[in-house]
Amino acid sequence: MQSFLKRLAFANAIGMFLVLIGGALVTKTESGRGCGDDWPLCNGRFVPAYTLESMIEYSHRFVSGIVGILVLVTAVAMYRAYGRRSEPFAYALGSLVFTGIQAVLGAMAVKWEQSAAVMALHFGISMVALAFTLLLAAAVWRSASPPERNVLSGAVKPGFRRYVWFATLYSYVVVYIGAYVRHTESHSGCSGWPLCNGALVPELSGPTLIAFAHRIAAVLLFAVIFILFVLTRKNYGHISELRLTSGLSLLFITLQVMSGGLIAYTIGNQEVYIFVSLLHSAIISTLFALLSYMSIRVWQLRGTRQAPDRGERM
Repeated sequence: MQSFLKRLAFANAIGMFLVLIGGALVTKTESGRGCGDDWPLCNGRFVPAYTLESMIEYSHRFVSGIVGILVLVTAVAMYRAYGRRSEPFAYALGSLVFTGIQAVLGAMAVKWEQSAAVMALHFGISMVALAFTLLLAAAVWRSASPPERNVLSGAVKPGFRRYVWFATLYSYVVVYIGAYVRHTESHSGCSGWPLCNGALVPELSGPTLIAFAHRIAAVLLFAVIFILFVLTRKNYGHISELRLTSGLSLLFITLQVMSGGLIAYTIGNQEVYIFVSLLHSAIISTLFALLSYMSIRVWQLRGTRQAPDRGERM
């Protein structure tokens, strides 16, 4: 039974990742109107006529529908296996709720024209749903592991917990700004990289202001993650999962900055640009999931210290 629950949880995470990437592909290829204003049908048909835009849009809907059913089945399975007050069921329920919100926003985007601010929120909701599925997979995995030992009061201090929560929240803000850049088509507001239009501070108006604000927000996020990495290594290096999570977060924010630079240089090559943009979305979504996991664990470890790694002194 435990093995089945693990596979189910990981299938949720993989499926939600495909949904997120599919949604990003719809946006990048401007295929959101590929099915007209019909939903859930596509141009009045269950199987749409073959056009690139309609196939991209309808494929995204199809995958989202399958994953939605999988998420519902998983929530029921977690409830029956662990109970309604359990951590796995809480994450499964969160995934179900945000998947539902994501579906409603997607339908609204098809039926009625939405503002760029609302459309940017759609990606953010998808990212939160993905984070819940990854938290679920981690929780199911931990439930099959031996219990933590060496309980000590205040293993993770309140100040550090608050900083992790701030980093997670701020990363979401940066993601939202990036999605807003995409939906307002402001990515061309800054040509070149790392300078914007050849200037350290360009003329701040229109698309340039939006694109430059995203770049500044991304640089500050790199600084926030770097500080998080240093604080974790200095004060909580003995907790292996915090050490690993902070290291991976630093790696992914570095990759995110690099992929952002690639976007600026490939914007004239549509095929390469779409691939790099999807990679950019995948990296930031993974980073948010890592920070979300760390946010949960610093709370759970507030009175718990893990057993030392093998070979490490007590």
